[in-house]
Amino acid sequence: MAEAADFQGTSPSPARRWLRRTGAVLAGTPLLTGLLQLPAASPAEAAAPAAPRAASDDGSVAVSVDSLTPGAPAEGDTVTVSGTVTNKGKKTVTDASVGLRVGSLLDTRSSIDTVAKNSDDIGSPVGAEIDDKYTEKFSKLTPGVSQPYTISVPADELDLGQDGVYDLSVTLTGETSDQPWEQTLGVRHTFLPWQPDEADTKTKTTFMWPLISTVHMTAETGSDEEQTPVFHDDELAEEISPGGRLDRMVALGKDLDVTWVIDPDLLASVEAMTTRYEIPGENADDKNAVGGHQAVAKRWLTEVQKAVADKEVVALPFGDPDLASLAHHGTSVTGSLRHLKEATDVAAGTVESILHVTASTDFAWPVEGAVDPSIIKVSTSAGADKVITRGDTFEGGRDLTYTPTAPRPIGGGTTAVVADARLSTVFDGDMTRASASTQAVQRFLAQSLTLALQTDRPRSVVIAPQRTPSAAQAQTMAEAIGALQDSTWSQPQDLTAAAKSKPDPDAGTEVPPAAAYPKSLRKQELPRSAFEQIARTQDKLDRFKVILSNPSRVVTPFGRALNRGMAASWRGRPTEAAIYRSGVETYLDTLSSQVRLIEKSDTKLSGRSATIPVTVQNNLVQGVEHLVLRLTSTNPTRLEIDGNAYEEQPIAVSGGHSQSVKFTTNANANGRATVVAQLYTQDGRPYGQPVTFDVKVTEITATVMLVIGGGVLLLVLAGFRMYTQRKRAAARQAEEREQENAAPAADADAGDAKNPEASERRPTQESAPDTREDAPEQPSDPAPDTAPESADPSGTGERVDR
Repeated sequence: MAEAADFQGTSPSPARRWLRRTGAVLAGTPLLTGLLQLPAASPAEAAAPAAPRAASDDGSVAVSVDSLTPGAPAEGDTVTVSGTVTNKGKKTVTDASVGLRVGSLLDTRSSIDTVAKNSDDIGSPVGAEIDDKYTEKFSKLTPGVSQPYTISVPADELDLGQDGVYDLSVTLTGETSDQPWEQTLGVRHTFLPWQPDEADTKTKTTFMWPLISTVHMTAETGSDEEQTPVFHDDELAEEISPGGRLDRMVALGKDLDVTWVIDPDLLASVEAMTTRYEIPGENADDKNAVGGHQAVAKRWLTEVQKAVADKEVVALPFGDPDLASLAHHGTSVTGSLRHLKEATDVAAGTVESILHVTASTDFAWPVEGAVDPSIIKVSTSAGADKVITRGDTFEGGRDLTYTPTAPRPIGGGTTAVVADARLSTVFDGDMTRASASTQAVQRFLAQSLTLALQTDRPRSVVIAPQRTPSAAQAQTMAEAIGALQDSTWSQPQDLTAAAKSKPDPDAGTEVPPAAAYPKSLRKQELPRSAFEQIARTQDKLDRFKVILSNPSRVVTPFGRALNRGMAASWRGRPTEAAIYRSGVETYLDTLSSQVRLIEKSDTKLSGRSATIPVTVQNNLVQGVEHLVLRLTSTNPTRLEIDGNAYEEQPIAVSGGHSQSVKFTTNANANGRATVVAQLYTQDGRPYGQPVTFDVKVTEITATVMLVIGGGVLLLVLAGFRMYTQRKRAAARQAEEREQENAAPAADADAGDAKNPEASERRPTQESAPDTREDAPEQPSDPAPDTAPESADPSGTGERVDR
């Protein structure tokens, strides 16, 4: 403190700083006896001058390392470090200097983790500063302003000792107005792997390079012959466009010795984009909304074909199903494992047809490599015999001082391929900042070298990064892999070869129990209701496909959509997942309802028998067949269908047409009878909704027929009677006219005696009609002004006097 007061407000000269340091050393001479009792320091630390004390305002200057090349230097190389220094404080920093310090050897993997965790802690130890000529100075650093720096140092000047990983620190020293002495105001720790000579036993390293995306295609297709696919968004086009995430994955991976791990759904989706595709809700005139990225899709697939031509390809089950969710919630739902089997069966064929390479389907990859016995069982149920796990969830082994080799036999012919957790997770997080990316690369190389130096045993190490790396993460991964493949301690290896390598006899082979499964991952799993909805949709699909003349137009898109409904990419997105599954089921319901019965109004039935038509309508593009239409009478004692309670007729209707089916009915009694029309599949399962209507029976009985017949007979008799009456009246009138004409011949009466024949022709008085007023009147008597009735017999049914 006195020293600070003496020089407050001034900047000490180099000579004065040297005097202060010398005095400090002399003053500390009495302490040498005690210091001799401490452990010996490394050569670099022993030769180092005392480091400037840390600032009291703890890290007022932020130091970043944006580039470190080469990442793993060899003898004769020049190490170049560049980045920025930013004054975060409120005081201007003067007499600032950026320098490099080589710290202690980090000989354990956990020590690397510790340094990475405290990479900007100015209180952490730093090594000896390299010669002043390898520094960069700044007269002042204004608050809030960043300044770039670049320092290049020959590797020989770093005074590195034995092989291993060194703590390389970039420090900024300087002064402030209220603390005018040299002090460390900022630091950034990173790692410098050092093994200039080729290792006797190299670590065989497998890096999995995933080509996986989220779900983009729906179950819906167009009604045209090509079945135009429908996407629920156009995000996939962005990913495969130049500069997009998947475009970068392919461009970077083609020059690396990696194992490609591909979801066949991604390839199938991009292939569907090579022709015309649609996006619901978009303007059909918008080129980008309807088939605007065919060229982009074709180019990307071509690049993928080139990239994987001579590489190992592992095909995941179609849609990358969530194996843990299936194991924990889906196995209790009938049919769930069937979808996993189908997804696995189509995987290799999909990859081969698009990329023209043979893909392995022997591997299962649960989310983040976390497993328990149920996950292992589900993973191998579809034919895979190798399960990719991760070291942080799988026991490494008892009393091991090194990281064991990847393959572990876990029984039943199954191998757990245990990926290294530290190497697999180092690329998580935001890699868009150059400092974060550089730190990840150096940490990756440091962990790899430290692992290699643990033992002389030959080992296979597998690295399983995140499933869907961002473009920045992919770039960082590629830089790290490139540096590792140029290193002296590692050599690339395929995943299949790694899985077949000799297991370490001391490595743990016990699968973690269910209780050890990470709670954070369990919270993200698909619920049981998701698998129940998938099973319900599958049942509807099974009933629908049997009636189609070309079922493949429906089975294939819906089958793949159900696989997508189980995708691991739905984790953390429960709402979007539910919307997708509901959309698949709703669209299937819409298609199924296009084959239906036309509603009927109530029908009247007059007579003992009649024909009732029922119409089946098919609004699908393709024809339907293998259907049976059943018409059932709920009251067969009143109304029979073709002599029975019901009748069935086979149905086949062309696409876009309707067909009417006629049923013969027989009435036994009057009244209402309810009739139900229902379509059935050939296996007897109801299809669609029934149509119910009433039939009102108005049957004509034998008694009614007799009454009507009698009435008709009476009408005939009445007409006949009228005819005979008119005939008799005409005869009487003719007789009267004859009598009137005979009146002038009165004189002939006198001569009747002379002519007895004429006398006989006259009517007698007994034959005349009775004209007495008191005589009873008869219904058939003529009117008073009519001629006397004829004596001819009366007509049938006619009442007569006897």
